[in-house]
Amino acid sequence: MKAKKRPKQGPLKVAALERALSILKVFETVEIPVTLARLSEATGLYKSTILRLLGSFEDFGYIRRTLDGAYAPGPAAFRLGIAYKNSFQLDAAIDAALRKLVAQGTESASFHVLDADRRLCVQRVNSGHSTLDTINVGDVLPLDRGAAGKILRSFTDEADPSLDAVRRQGWAFSDGERDPSCAALAAPVFGMGHELIGAISLSGPRERFTKQTIASMTKLLLDSAAELSRLAINDARARAVSGPPTTSAR
Repeated sequence: MKAKKRPKQGPLKVAALERALSILKVFETVEIPVTLARLSEATGLYKSTILRLLGSFEDFGYIRRTLDGAYAPGPAAFRLGIAYKNSFQLDAAIDAALRKLVAQGTESASFHVLDADRRLCVQRVNSGHSTLDTINVGDVLPLDRGAAGKILRSFTDEADPSLDAVRRQGWAFSDGERDPSCAALAAPVFGMGHELIGAISLSGPRERFTKQTIASMTKLLLDSAAELSRLAINDARARAVSGPPTTSAR
């Protein structure tokens, strides 16, 4: 079965909305709070334009003004983030799977999903080792580097022949691709119809990725990915049978 591909961006765009969203994106990458001057520098928009858009964001609670007159994300942004996190039906199961892997002595375990042409870390459990790679929940990472990126590309872009080997074996390994001092393993998690949900990965300092540890961790990782895929399919079937929740009449 073929995995679903990322939808291509349509030609219809709303310039005013794109300007507003470009302001929000600044808060993903800079130190908070953010000054008006910094927002103007990062977006290339006039301060007067930014002030008008910030006023709307403040009214809806997505941006708040700090005591020093700068800007920070508001409570509505937090609620939206929680809603996004809760949209993953396997949230608790993924967390349990990551914790189980780490308890079995693996490297740090993470779960990544597609974020346009990047990947987003949505869950993470650090290993008990004294030295770790630095990945946190919410980090946006390149899609063209790293084992998790290979998995996400392999099962959403079947036109790339360089990823055929990854698709055949069902897992990926990277050595110093994103960070020269780190290595990683990753495997896909699928839902109904072989739809890719995300990539589960193990990452850490490259010197701990010996032939022996790679072999043992790959087996544990594949078992974990298979179990999560089974749970995802069962969950989807159960929701399909039960149908959407109904509201009782008053």
